[in-house]
Amino acid sequence: MRAPISRPFLITTVLALWLLTYKAAFAIDLQPNDIVAPPPDITALTLTYYSTQNTTYYSNGTAVSKSPYGNPVINTNSGITRISHTYSLAGLPGVSYVQLPYGTAWQAGSLAAYPASTGIGDTALATALWPYSNHETRTYLGLAAYLGLPTGTYKSSQAFNLGQNRYYSDVQMGFQTPIVGKVDGAIAVDTMFYGGNSQCAAACLSPTNVALNQKPLTTTQVGPIYNINQIFTVAANYIYVAGGAQSVNNVYLNNVINTQRYLLSAVARTPYGRFTVQYGRDMEIKNGFMQTELLALRYHYAF
Repeated sequence: MRAPISRPFLITTVLALWLLTYKAAFAIDLQPNDIVAPPPDITALTLTYYSTQNTTYYSNGTAVSKSPYGNPVINTNSGITRISHTYSLAGLPGVSYVQLPYGTAWQAGSLAAYPASTGIGDTALATALWPYSNHETRTYLGLAAYLGLPTGTYKSSQAFNLGQNRYYSDVQMGFQTPIVGKVDGAIAVDTMFYGGNSQCAAACLSPTNVALNQKPLTTTQVGPIYNINQIFTVAANYIYVAGGAQSVNNVYLNNVINTQRYLLSAVARTPYGRFTVQYGRDMEIKNGFMQTELLALRYHYAF
């Protein structure tokens, strides 16, 4: 007979699986001026170093210290390669890209016994179009669609993986317009939809594969963008994430994601390409491991 599953620990490990997968499965964070419509016929290479650390585990808004949550540490480091191309479609500006991450996820502290995962992450495809764009008034309305493919490294016998072993899709709308002087305001809303993972074993505390499903997740991000001059730009984003409750074999887990985050960005445009540095973290979280550090270094070169 199968041993009964501990519900609190099941919730924790499933959330850990979800948090450790490639970031795009959590939210589509926009970069400063991503909502600005690009000129056509540009191909670009973007290289990103992405690092996060998650620590204290929260259940229904309360920090949990009971074993194995005494000192949990979850680290991820990844390199992300993106190829994009801009164009005009029926007179509308557009861009499409494909990106692939490669990285490592490893645990420390009270989670040190769990094996690390190293390899490729899930491939992401995206296309965006701008129904309205006015460079003179700096006003833009963009629509985007994303698709995640389950190409990442995944072992059902491990609780922590770089890949999700499921498809996901996302639709997003963004709007940007001037506030005062060189300061623009941007707001974007997206909703992510998940396919099922029928091979969830270790992360679902099961000796055999069971079905993991997740409800849609909605992210709202808003903030100012200060274009200091033609070279430097700084920006700040407030990000609110809600939804995403999960179920295992149709048993609902009361683990709704309700997270507030911030993300700070600095951009430098040079003759050698565009450089971006970003830092952020969670401010408040209801369920899951709190992200205490996010660092992204990005290089973008158009040709």
